Amino acid sequence: MIALFKKELWSYFGNWSAWLIIGAFSLIGSLFLFFFENDSNIFDIGTASLQSYFVLAPWLLMFIIPAISMKTLAEEQQSGTLNWLFSQPIKISEIIRGKFLAVWLVGVLCIIPSLVYLYTIYILGVPSGNIDWGATLGSYFGLILLIAAFSAVGILASSLSQNHIMAYLLGVFLCFFFYFGIEQLASYKLLGGADYFLSNIGFYQHFIAFTRGLIDTRDVFYFLLVVGICLFLAQIFVEKKK
Repeated sequence: MIALFKKELWSYFGNWSAWLIIGAFSLIGSLFLFFFENDSNIFDIGTASLQSYFVLAPWLLMFIIPAISMKTLAEEQQSGTLNWLFSQPIKISEIIRGKFLAVWLVGVLCIIPSLVYLYTIYILGVPSGNIDWGATLGSYFGLILLIAAFSAVGILASSLSQNHIMAYLLGVFLCFFFYFGIEQLASYKLLGGADYFLSNIGFYQHFIAFTRGLIDTRDVFYFLLVVGICLFLAQIFVEKKK
């Protein structure tokens, strides 16, 4: 699994694709946070807080993560190298985990440049350093878990698809549905008291709890459960291709 993990990382960083993705993510985030006139612009908000970044980041990640994960299994099948992997002394569960860890790590690296934003906010605060560290650190922790959930969903989408284009489109759709779609369905209040349980199925409510500085073990367990279920389903679909 470790060898496969290293192979996947090399495939991302060896051809500059990971660098381009990380650079694009950072550039778009910078434009929205400091240059474009919008509700996320830190100068327009006038508050020394990165909360606007943590609102923006999930929307960017739901397009970025599927782009990273789309080729993990779909392209292996399309090129015929998936059968080669089956012949190696490695379990299918280890193949899935190795590819997941590589996607998750690249996703986490996408948010590392945001530490520059944090330093900027730290300096611009009045007085300097006037930051809600509880909410900020909690948001980073929640974002890391959200990236794990998006990565697992992307792996699942790739295992269901015959080519990487379909894997990307399906991954974006599933990430959008689980993060925003379920929350919107619950907001219509069509199910009465069941709307509360419906909203808790999606990613949004659990991620928002972290942005308030609250690290609840139930939210942590939820994201770990989502990752486990998605990877288990991906393993089943890959085993059917064996």
